[in-house]
Amino acid sequence: MTTADMAARRALGACAVLVVGALTLTACGGSANAKDDDAKGGKSSAKTSTAKIVILAKDGSTGASINATGVKVSDGRLTDVKMTVAGSGQAVEGSLSADGSSWKPKEQLERGTKYQISATAKDAAGKAAAANSIFTTVTSANSFIGTYTPDGGTTVGVGMPVSFTFDKAIGDKKAVQSHITVTSSSGQQVVGHWFGAQRLDFRPEEYWKAGSKVTMKIDLDGVEGANGVYGVQKKTVAFTVGRSQVSTVDVNTQTMTVVRDGQTLKTVPISSGSPEHTTYNGQMVISEKFTQTRMDSRTVDLGGEYDIPDVPHAMRLTQSGTFIHGNYWYSKGNPPFGRTGTSHGCVGLADVQGAQGDTPAKWFYDESLIGDVVVVKNSPDKTVAPDNGLNGWNMSWAEWTAGSTA
Repeated sequence: MTTADMAARRALGACAVLVVGALTLTACGGSANAKDDDAKGGKSSAKTSTAKIVILAKDGSTGASINATGVKVSDGRLTDVKMTVAGSGQAVEGSLSADGSSWKPKEQLERGTKYQISATAKDAAGKAAAANSIFTTVTSANSFIGTYTPDGGTTVGVGMPVSFTFDKAIGDKKAVQSHITVTSSSGQQVVGHWFGAQRLDFRPEEYWKAGSKVTMKIDLDGVEGANGVYGVQKKTVAFTVGRSQVSTVDVNTQTMTVVRDGQTLKTVPISSGSPEHTTYNGQMVISEKFTQTRMDSRTVDLGGEYDIPDVPHAMRLTQSGTFIHGNYWYSKGNPPFGRTGTSHGCVGLADVQGAQGDTPAKWFYDESLIGDVVVVKNSPDKTVAPDNGLNGWNMSWAEWTAGSTA
């Protein structure tokens, strides 16, 4: 091989190497583009679920609601929700909506308790999503509750007010009252009145219309009733007003006339308070009923004058201790019922021990509802205070509405 041939072969070899290098570079460049495509395709196949889970109590929160603590999902369906008391692991039962879009605890949560929720869901494509939250509910010290009467589902007399007693003093009465609404199917205007800082009653100007349905909507959850103290209740309660029954006790005649729906049912003899222990005048609402109850004079600051363990057919008229009740001990040395007042301020009706038998007291007890009105007149005593029991009817409408923050 000539020197020229050898030079030509070296040149060809060099070109071949360059070509191979160029092909190698081209091949590497093509492979990079393919991985990018694959990466894009892979990202699509592993795409995040479109299901969006929202746990209403935020993770790490304190002061969470004991009511609005459920789970919701959009663009998907919940597949599993587990809620436990943090630390103990005690399960909290809950219910899933039919469409799988929400879950909520079956019972109201406890105040001042730490909980944990874990939830999973799937979107329409079957892709899963998950969410978790650990939170603590509002404490008793930082919340308030209103105990109310009457209970939902009950039937009451025409004089029954709606009465709330709060377990803490309310500083912002306007905020609290504005989140409680009371309405009647009768169309009567219903107005609230504050007795101090812890009691709020509602009533219409006149007694409720017989047969009407009264609805109270309590929306206090999260309402700041005082500095750093929040409500926790959220519910709607309804009760029914029964027939109208108003009974009038006349101390002058020592009788009680029972009128129902405008018609007199019966007039019965009674024994009101003695001259030393007179009975309040005024409109009084039956707030409790007891087939038998103990009455001890020491609980009403009358020393040891009496202690009767089985007073029959007793119905409370005032918080301070006025009842209308059966009296089986009356006949011992006293004139017959209807002659004179001998009680310590209560209204007594003839009865027998053991709350058995056909007696005036049993008849009146059986015919009475909580919320019925007993009016006492012609007593030498003063008119009962409006907040002594459920007796706001002894306040004029102008006075009543003046105590509202609405």
